[in-house]
Amino acid sequence: MKRLYSLLLFLAASLWLAIAALRADVTVPAVKDLQQLGNQAQSAELPVLLTFTSAICSYCELLEQDFLQPMLLGGEYRDRVIIRKLELGPGASVTDFDGRNIMSDELSSRYRVFVTPTMLFVDGSGRELAERIVGINTPELFGGYLDECIETALVRIRA
Repeated sequence: MKRLYSLLLFLAASLWLAIAALRADVTVPAVKDLQQLGNQAQSAELPVLLTFTSAICSYCELLEQDFLQPMLLGGEYRDRVIIRKLELGPGASVTDFDGRNIMSDELSSRYRVFVTPTMLFVDGSGRELAERIVGINTPELFGGYLDECIETALVRIRA
């Protein structure tokens, strides 16, 4: 019995380490060219989940580790949404949906994003398709709310 318990403990620890190693390799891709991303989204007929983040935001880290990384790792969302992040900060620039190079802070102002994390669900032109999600206040319910917004955006983009 003691041997069986030791074996099960070893297997559980090995599985936990393997999952941790896989998650460490998966990161949410940062976006630098929204025009190119928009073209990709239009051709695939998928919405874009664009997350505005900050390097000093602990909730952004929680969002990425507990929700976005597992979504990318599992693969179930591959045919439902394109997931990207845009880190806000001094000197950060991005190519806009119309091809202009702008500061990321200008883009966040245009979308009225003042808090990180903020998640937008947009089409290939940058138009919002579903209600945005600002912050994380109830992690237990957050996954369901996220799925609901993705489904709304997907239905609107394919209509």
